[in-house]
Amino acid sequence: MEMVFDPWSPRFVADPYPVYAALREAGRVHWFAPTRQYLVPHHADVSALLRDRRLGRTYLHRFTHEEFGRTPPPPEHEPFTTLNGQGLLDLEGPDHTRIRRLVAKAFTPRTVERLEPVVHRLAAELVDGLVADGGGDLLARVAEPLPVAVIAEMLGVPAADRALLRPWSAAICGMFELNPDEDTARRAVAASTEFSAYLRELIARRRKDPGDDLVSALIAAHDEGDRLTEQEMVSTCVLLLNAGHEATVNTTVNGWWTLFRHPEQLAALRSGAVPLSAAVEELLRYDTPLQMFERWVLDDIEIGGVTVERGSEVALLFGSANRDPARFPAPDRLDLARTENPHVSFGAGIHYCLGAPLARLELTASFGELLRRAPGMRPAAEPRWRPGYVIRGLEELLVTL
Repeated sequence: MEMVFDPWSPRFVADPYPVYAALREAGRVHWFAPTRQYLVPHHADVSALLRDRRLGRTYLHRFTHEEFGRTPPPPEHEPFTTLNGQGLLDLEGPDHTRIRRLVAKAFTPRTVERLEPVVHRLAAELVDGLVADGGGDLLARVAEPLPVAVIAEMLGVPAADRALLRPWSAAICGMFELNPDEDTARRAVAASTEFSAYLRELIARRRKDPGDDLVSALIAAHDEGDRLTEQEMVSTCVLLLNAGHEATVNTTVNGWWTLFRHPEQLAALRSGAVPLSAAVEELLRYDTPLQMFERWVLDDIEIGGVTVERGSEVALLFGSANRDPARFPAPDRLDLARTENPHVSFGAGIHYCLGAPLARLELTASFGELLRRAPGMRPAAEPRWRPGYVIRGLEELLVTL
């Protein structure tokens, strides 16, 4: 395999790790002309830059597009641009701090603890269905429905409407890939328009009839003077769905495919010789679903003697950082019993994933139920990787019992 970073190549997407090793060997930062980004492959640099306030997910809190040397997004993308731009992930302080403080109330350890029986019940029901049918697509039958149901429960989305959420989310997340084409943009704009309209109706209903859900809590916070606009509420809910299930879905199927290819590690997990919590962390490290996290350079920085000027964009390679031998002994070996595991799969700094405790709960529940109720589960076919690279996962994972 030629050692070239090519995020549009199916061969690269299927196994980017040899290329990452070559990038790390070649230096600390690399200019990638097709996306006009600096690639950063080392764990120490990725970890430090995630916390560096000279970088940001946006630059609009300090500069106009013109001042920053960037072209504004096309007017026809406006529904997506507005929806995405008002979400936590693409905001910086003080707006990020204000909104995160409110949303953090939904992700306290007590909240996650209260959700635990619900998550385990949902996981058990989904796995029982898979077992009753003698197998099927693990992605569609267990990996997708579980986190979507949990986030929908938190948001107060009625069960009858939950089938709408995943297609909207998938269309919007298409825009997070590198150099998305116009078809992708059109689908994202349509989904942004439809999802926003749905959430505005849900917010209107919750204003009249509040419930024990996050939307009602955000309305109450706004009414108490915390200055949360309706657009911020809508964008926050969309982000919670997108971020709250993409990672869990892909870690589940990527993780099981990894286990199937390491039967001795799977046997140790099934026997109880390895703690499930440690195994989940290792699966998150070994084949992380979020391969790249992009940041704008707001003030000049230096990486390995290379000056990266204001107005540039850096691409932090999470998948490479998690396989860096400078941080992880034998990084290309799956070791479910690995004790020290400072992977960057949930990010770091002010954009550290708020939902990480909930994701860990969902993953532990689904893996645990599958290990208990489907001890003979094995792959029924070689899976294919989806075309996307930034959010990397399988198209399906067919299993038999």
